Amino acid sequence: MKKEILTLLLPLILLISGNAQTARFVAVTIDDLPVVVKNSDLKKRQQITTKLLRQITKEKIPAIGFVNENKLYTDEKLIDAEVALLQQWIDAGLTLGNHTFSHLSLNKNPLEKYEAEILKGEIVSRKLMATKGNEIRYFRHPFLNTGLSLEIKAGLDKFLAEHGYVIAPVTIDNSDWVFARAYDNAIEKNDKRLKSAIGKSYVPYLEAKTEYWERQSKKILGYEIKQTLLLHANSINADYFDGVAKMYKSRGYKFITLEEALKDKAYKLPDTFVRNAGISWLHRWALEMGRENILPTEPKVPDFVMKAAGVDSE
Repeated sequence: MKKEILTLLLPLILLISGNAQTARFVAVTIDDLPVVVKNSDLKKRQQITTKLLRQITKEKIPAIGFVNENKLYTDEKLIDAEVALLQQWIDAGLTLGNHTFSHLSLNKNPLEKYEAEILKGEIVSRKLMATKGNEIRYFRHPFLNTGLSLEIKAGLDKFLAEHGYVIAPVTIDNSDWVFARAYDNAIEKNDKRLKSAIGKSYVPYLEAKTEYWERQSKKILGYEIKQTLLLHANSINADYFDGVAKMYKSRGYKFITLEEALKDKAYKLPDTFVRNAGISWLHRWALEMGRENILPTEPKVPDFVMKAAGVDSE
């Protein structure tokens, strides 16, 4: 009888053991707070913030949101209702980071202007963090543009260190912004079929990207690092973040803070990338070791999504 039971259970045992894997780790970072959305009004931004935070807190994800504080102003006047959107992040027990005041590119502006934008972009966020006894600690480069020379990079590093900032790198880079633009366009046109098709293709795309960065990590470093995921505070993530979270959990991931992720030894590797592009730190490190270390099979956004977004190329 025992042998017969074992025979019946063997396929299930093999399935479970085949799917079992060592825990993976990812820090969820969300850019362009309070919200980045096409043709939005305050009510829409409130809906996006509330829906996104509801899913993040439900999954107990210690996310960090990177803020562009210019979005808090109208005609240079600070708008309380916009600040309240950031307050929701604080009330949810989450962390805010600095993304410059107006999403300025370091590659297109003098370092002095960029540094001024960083200081201007921390004023409200710093006050909000202080209400919970916390400090603003992390900085994320807009467009992931980190400077076109080693001198500029060194100058910014010095400035950030003097002001208590740590750079927030990205390893799981992706084009969620293209999906978001396509999704917003479909909403604007009231094209429900297109909106649904874009939404249904979003999580599978992120999973393909994640699997790619897992392989890239193994190829250049020999192991899967504690990953840093870049997403944006937009409509498609508000609607599909629950699916994103479930996907990561199904792949064996545990959600960790950015602070915990940066303890991985990989983040001590130098970033010497000085080209006019914003790319994953995993590709930066691969370029440092030799271009042949970059896997050639990085997934792309589906053509129909690119078309709906009105984007020619990624």
